[in-house]
Amino acid sequence: MRRLLLTATAAAVAALTLTACGTTEPAADDAKKTTGKPITLTDASGKKVRLDGPAKKVVGTEWNVVESLVSLGVDPVGVADVKGYKTWDTAAPLKNAPKDIGTRGEPSMDAIAGLSPDLIVATSDLPPAAVKQLRRVAPVLELRPADAADPIGRMTENLDLIAEATGTTQRSAKLKKGFEAKLAEGRKKLAGAGLAGAQYAFADGYVTSNQVSIRPFTSGSLVGAVNEKLGLKNAWKVKGDKSYGLGATDVEGLTALRDDVQFAYIGNDGDKSSAPFTGALAKDKVWTSLPFVKKGNVHRLPDGVWMFGGPASLNQYIDSVVEALTK
Repeated sequence: MRRLLLTATAAAVAALTLTACGTTEPAADDAKKTTGKPITLTDASGKKVRLDGPAKKVVGTEWNVVESLVSLGVDPVGVADVKGYKTWDTAAPLKNAPKDIGTRGEPSMDAIAGLSPDLIVATSDLPPAAVKQLRRVAPVLELRPADAADPIGRMTENLDLIAEATGTTQRSAKLKKGFEAKLAEGRKKLAGAGLAGAQYAFADGYVTSNQVSIRPFTSGSLVGAVNEKLGLKNAWKVKGDKSYGLGATDVEGLTALRDDVQFAYIGNDGDKSSAPFTGALAKDKVWTSLPFVKKGNVHRLPDGVWMFGGPASLNQYIDSVVEALTK
């Protein structure tokens, strides 16, 4: 999975001692909904997921899932790659010390089973055989993590499903309302700075075996959809994949971008292979000769903004874009 390349060099994380039981702590206006009545949901696989009541001991196998749980007031008992989550997704910090259940691509069934969860929230990025194994441990809410045809709609639908499963639907509504307000605020600020319709190219990059790869976020990506909602014009001409809307190019491919483009990226000092724009490319003649590089129209957005997250990460992203382009 191309998305997993972002953290391919992250160090393996030792299992953490579970020092606090994960619980669902519904907002005050959700408390009346947490009645213990049975819940039946249909997940992305079309399977019925039946719960005795709002799930309280929840495991998340993917970071966007974990972010949604934390944003909804749910402290997950198990999280895949805890260290990676803390490095790449700072918008919704973990409030407890969940068990590290292994990697996002290969969670430990034994570690998850040992937690006796009420619910496992997974995504279809996991192999079907792994999801089948998880269903033997506990009910599994399988989500489709991304959809290039409607990135924002997919994100909010997943948030709502998790909220239904955990009895936090009113909190979900507040998160979505806050996200829409943040979009409107960001769009207004960019327009006020004369940036409505500005050419904008967002990417990330990584270094593997001394080779630099650049990953454009097309209009079908979640970040790309947010950019267009902000009134920016996506400058990428490459085609993205059907799920995440991510393309692939190299340094030479950047020469296709217009001279007036604003180029932005996210790296992470916690993962040295993830920021080639200030590392491996610093002395690259193609990179340094690009007009937008010469003009200083290259913006490194803050570390820890997860480009595949939920409202919390996207609000953080919007603030960082507005600040970068208007300063």
